[in-house]
Amino acid sequence: MSYLGEEIKKLGFGLMRLPQKDGKIDIEQTIQMVDKFLEAGFTYFDTAWAYAGSEDAIRQALVERYPREKFQLATKNAAWINCKTREEAIQQFETSLKQTGAGYFDFYLLHNLGEGRTKSFDDFDMWSWILEMKAEGKIKHAGFSFHSTPEELDEILTKHPEMEFVQLQINYADWENPSIQSKACYEVARKHGKPVIIMEPVKGGMLANPPEQVAEVFKKANPNASVASWAIKFAANLDGVITVLSGMSNIEQMEDNISYMKDFKKLSEDEEKTIKEAQNVLKNIPIIPCTTCNYCAKVCPMNIGISGSFTAMNYLTLYKNKDAAKHQEGWLVGGHGLKSAKECIKCGRCEGVCPQHIHIRDELEKVAQELGE
Repeated sequence: MSYLGEEIKKLGFGLMRLPQKDGKIDIEQTIQMVDKFLEAGFTYFDTAWAYAGSEDAIRQALVERYPREKFQLATKNAAWINCKTREEAIQQFETSLKQTGAGYFDFYLLHNLGEGRTKSFDDFDMWSWILEMKAEGKIKHAGFSFHSTPEELDEILTKHPEMEFVQLQINYADWENPSIQSKACYEVARKHGKPVIIMEPVKGGMLANPPEQVAEVFKKANPNASVASWAIKFAANLDGVITVLSGMSNIEQMEDNISYMKDFKKLSEDEEKTIKEAQNVLKNIPIIPCTTCNYCAKVCPMNIGISGSFTAMNYLTLYKNKDAAKHQEGWLVGGHGLKSAKECIKCGRCEGVCPQHIHIRDELEKVAQELGE
């Protein structure tokens, strides 16, 4: 499929979760994965300045071993990480050029826009800078990745129609999840005529091991297909998608992905029904019914990250993965300068404004018990 003048197959190699050996990226296994990926006809590789060791690894495994025109390389600029000046933000780009040895980037993204992070790109006017790099031929296509609300995405795309594409978190579990709103964000991007690169189609690996009831739906429909394959095909089936990034961590995952994406065809009506059934099963698993309206946050005297705590707890309930749940809590609560569930003084103000009538004090106590140290 051709988007922005580039021929790109529907599977992209996400380089955030490369195989590890002795605490470092396993270059030899990464080389094998790169070779298999290219041999199968795929060409899109996605890294970022913020992915420790990834840019250096892809220089060794890909850039130094293949002609530059044989692949597309994407990386990202996270101006909100420890940058106090525009020059420091621009230096990330220079570092990426040096670490990858790529000469230029086919796709360059302003990384993780949304909430307070967008301000750094505005303050440093990275919008005009990225267009300057494009004019100089150091970037072929300019866009951004995004983690926030559809309203904020609409605002950014309205202000910056010059952006050529947007990278969004989309998967069947988050499609109508009120915390992430994949569907609504996707629809905003399409309204603005922007093609989409999809990240987290398997939700950081969670949908390779979904709740048992969900896995049973997929196994009944096709016992020979991996559960993860349904997640990636759901994302690839959407219109206007440049590619679907899969953060592959070993050769087995690479081979599985290639097996069903090499000759990807749109989902059949029966396959769409199967995914819809899985979504309905997922919806019916009892979780905290928080819609992240954050009315509670406005009245909490302790500044507790209530909705973030509930998102983390729901991760634990659905996927039985405590590490992933604690990671969510760390990002959504501590990472946003909020206090943890254990700081709750049980004043009850939050419950008086919650539209979902959640017993917030009881739920925060459970979070503190399950996710507290």
